[in-house]
Amino acid sequence: MPPKRKAAAKNGGKAAKKRKAEETEIGKPATTQDKINALKAADKAVSRKYRPDSFIPDATDYEVYLDYDAMLNQTNIGQNNNKFYVIQVLKNNASTSYFSWNRWGRVGEPGQNAMKGPFASANDAVKDFEKKFTDKTKNKWANRDTFKSIPGKYTLIEMAGEDDAGEDTVDAGLSLQTDQKVSKCSLDPVTQELVKLIFDNDMFRETMQRFDIDVKKMPLGKLSKTQIAKGFEILERLEEAVKKKSTKPTLEKLSSEFFTAIPHNFGRRLPPVIDNQEMVQQKYDMLGVLGDIEIAQSMKNEKKENTNVSKTTNEVPNPLDVNYGLLKCTLTLVDKKSKDYKILEKYFKETKPTSSWRNLVLREIWQVDREGEAEHFKAHDNIKERKLLWHGTNVAVVAAILKTGLRIMPHSGGRVGRGIYFASENDKSAGYVSPAGKKGIMFLNEVAIGKQHCIYSDNPNLTTPPKGYDSVLACGTQEPDSAYDVTLTLDGKPVVVPQAKPKQTGKSSSFYQSEYLIYKESQNRIRYLLLLDF
Repeated sequence: MPPKRKAAAKNGGKAAKKRKAEETEIGKPATTQDKINALKAADKAVSRKYRPDSFIPDATDYEVYLDYDAMLNQTNIGQNNNKFYVIQVLKNNASTSYFSWNRWGRVGEPGQNAMKGPFASANDAVKDFEKKFTDKTKNKWANRDTFKSIPGKYTLIEMAGEDDAGEDTVDAGLSLQTDQKVSKCSLDPVTQELVKLIFDNDMFRETMQRFDIDVKKMPLGKLSKTQIAKGFEILERLEEAVKKKSTKPTLEKLSSEFFTAIPHNFGRRLPPVIDNQEMVQQKYDMLGVLGDIEIAQSMKNEKKENTNVSKTTNEVPNPLDVNYGLLKCTLTLVDKKSKDYKILEKYFKETKPTSSWRNLVLREIWQVDREGEAEHFKAHDNIKERKLLWHGTNVAVVAAILKTGLRIMPHSGGRVGRGIYFASENDKSAGYVSPAGKKGIMFLNEVAIGKQHCIYSDNPNLTTPPKGYDSVLACGTQEPDSAYDVTLTLDGKPVVVPQAKPKQTGKSSSFYQSEYLIYKESQNRIRYLLLLDF
């Protein structure tokens, strides 16, 4: 917690109490350490089960004995090492004999393997497992909860255990008896396709691979909150070293630690040294996406608690209905003939990208009502100036956003500081969309902009507007012509919606297109979700 906030809380001031209420209200940790602690605490609650390594011949003939399953990793940039070691104790289901399985090699490659056994007893197989674990890590398996990484040795990668999240069938996560069937989906066909898209496992995997994440070490269903938290911890030390302009060996060592904790597949390439703030921020953003993918996977893991069998029809709920329910929000398809649709469509068309290589096509619009968000937004009823603004994002994080809202992460940042970024031009926000295939998603949010503090050059240190202001506007050299603005009435309040192409403002600024910044999560409300073809 920053010193000023801690001092204010200690003095019991009204401002401190208000900030505390807002943090509690939105349910979001205020500091990096809070975030890390929350991740670790949540991970302890995960029930675990283990599956045999997929490279085991006839893997279905085996099961992992108890919890004897270790994924080890070691990255050493100086020696161009980026390697793994898998150790498991296996029980053969047919012969009830026990084996010790080892597989090792370069990250991203199958590597070499050895199956030892059969052993005379499970204890003998366990002894072999524990000896190999100690040889490779210089830690005892019995002390794995207090594992300490040793230079030159492998590090234990904490996995969340296997589950049904990795299955892609429509009935994934459901255990059907012979006389049961899956009920018909209650969602309209278009919304069904949206739910499929934002929970699609192939999309999650492709997103992780674009970050060079080794999806074999951090596969869906095994993304560990604790391991992600470790990545944050190491990045904090790396960031501090970068700011201090530490020596290359120091940065090399810390980078190796990061890639050991968060396994990356660089092929035969030398792992890069993270030696500047831009690279650090990219890795923070990557961990943020991984955390949101984990949220989506955790939601899918809740299916079994939401699949009660109907006593009258003997049907289990459709998985798409279940996933939709887990979002805790209502998505209402907007009629394309309605006045509201026409207004939003014009906003899109007038401010969308004009370059031929990024020709966006609007497919559908949903009105969004997130559970609890209206109540949080009421805290800003006194702010009269409101605007509908664009927010682009990665398709892989959409499910998490619908579940938890837009959040200010401990390490989020940019040209205008640590806040939530919006734009009055679709073109600006479209640059932040990471599509799945050709499908992209953008949000239109009602933002209580209030009195805006205008800036014309970068200020990455901002964490709040200046006193007397509600938000920050990084004024662009162009802005949609306000003479054509219209208003939508949302929950009884007028909200400005631009309707014209951008025009030159005549002002000198380092910003080409305007960026709107708020520094309180409750100061915006997701109003619409747009599905686009990229």
